Amino acid sequence: MPTPPSDAPVRIDAWLWAVRQYKTRSAATAACRAGHVRVNGERAKAAQSVRPGDEVRVRVDGFDRQLIVRQTLVKRVSATIAATAVEDRTPPPPPRESVAILPVRDRGAGRPTKRERRDLERLRGRDA
Repeated sequence: MPTPPSDAPVRIDAWLWAVRQYKTRSAATAACRAGHVRVNGERAKAAQSVRPGDEVRVRVDGFDRQLIVRQTLVKRVSATIAATAVEDRTPPPPPRESVAILPVRDRGAGRPTKRERRDLERLRGRDA
């Protein structure tokens, strides 16, 4: 199968796999089915085509990534070529100091007591 030119439309699941956002193409397809992939703000099915200039939002490992398609790829290529095919506009994560630390209960500790529950709600800002 000949390689298409770099501006030809390509399936979104194949492109996500080629630029190494997902380890397998089937994982990329499953992410599209689950609604974790958006192209230009719209939910994308696995067979939707992308072209250079499209904005792709992907949820990988619980974090949203904002990607711009620079070049379309069908096959998995080297990491340096894959890096040139995508522009990552994901904002940096917030510093650890500004992220609130959630209390963790010991496994098997049972249900929280009324006092513990109220403390948890106060911490989360849900106290009424």
